[in-house]
Amino acid sequence: MSQSSAAALLAWLAIAGCDPFHTGFDDVEGAQSYRARTLTAADDSPATLLVMTYNIKFAGGRIDFFFDCHGDRVLMSKVEVTAHLNGLAEKIRQVNPDLLILQEVDVNSKRSAHVDQMQWLLDHTDLNYGVYASQWKADFVPSDGIGAIDSGNGILSKYPLSHAERIALPLRSDQSGLERYFYLKRNVLTARLVLATPEPITVVATHSEAYAKDGTKQAHVERFTRELDRRSEQGQWVIGAGDLNTLPPGSEKQFDFPDSVCTDEDFVADDYRSESELLVPLYERYRSAIELGEYKEDNTRHFTHTTDKNGFWNRKLDYIFTNLKVVDGSGQTHQDAASGGLSTMPLSDHAPVSVELELP
Repeated sequence: MSQSSAAALLAWLAIAGCDPFHTGFDDVEGAQSYRARTLTAADDSPATLLVMTYNIKFAGGRIDFFFDCHGDRVLMSKVEVTAHLNGLAEKIRQVNPDLLILQEVDVNSKRSAHVDQMQWLLDHTDLNYGVYASQWKADFVPSDGIGAIDSGNGILSKYPLSHAERIALPLRSDQSGLERYFYLKRNVLTARLVLATPEPITVVATHSEAYAKDGTKQAHVERFTRELDRRSEQGQWVIGAGDLNTLPPGSEKQFDFPDSVCTDEDFVADDYRSESELLVPLYERYRSAIELGEYKEDNTRHFTHTTDKNGFWNRKLDYIFTNLKVVDGSGQTHQDAASGGLSTMPLSDHAPVSVELELP
């Protein structure tokens, strides 16, 4: 978009009203609920809970999109989206989680042929219920051919979910008013897992900022941590998960990698190294699917993200934290078929993480 076009659009937005393209959210609001068309029977009194977190890249697979700076694709056909969803569903069925936390799931976006991926995955796995909170929503995005977008965080479960809320995270301050209006509005998504446990089990899901240069990522991680702390202090069991766009503590001393091949500052990732200590409070207060000592002992097998189709993962950005007891040795990073099952490299630019938790 040219400077003159942007200025004209900004002026029109001011005249037309506060939110003509419906991009805004309340500070706290209810989340959207989902239910599989056919419910699958689940154990009424499970002793353990298998939890999985996965950034599915809006079922984009490894297409060279414009924001990856490897290509210029913006839109997918329905055939492409369905093929990628089939691969994701196969992986989900192999792991067979009781609880699945998703990031970058589209529900009504032009780029993914308007396929509701929350509903599609519920209908093609053994998961029964879901809640969803948009983090990028607009009737029309007037740049790069994006058009209509609705993408965000999701929680899918074999068991019912209640008390679902979308909690708004701080916006970036390093953008113009027009950029901020159409940019992502990130959130913390919470829901209560309906199980017969002595105390409530609350799921806290998020996807932190990646590109800001103003400390927004730190604010997002800290808000996610505070939500876990608040629930835990109330006596609740908590499961926190998501793509935190942050390295484990000490990672900057262990390896190097290119943050991005992009030259456009809009898509150059924030400085992962300088902020790798952000997760120290989470590791100190909660149990992790992959404990820090295990990660440092052999970090390459726990990397969950890559910047391109290079055939290997090069950093860890995806996490599960909890105050429940972790079943010894159950934490897994699902990178490739060598560890059993379907390789995740073709499915997304993130690998999923899973862990089994003992229920009280």
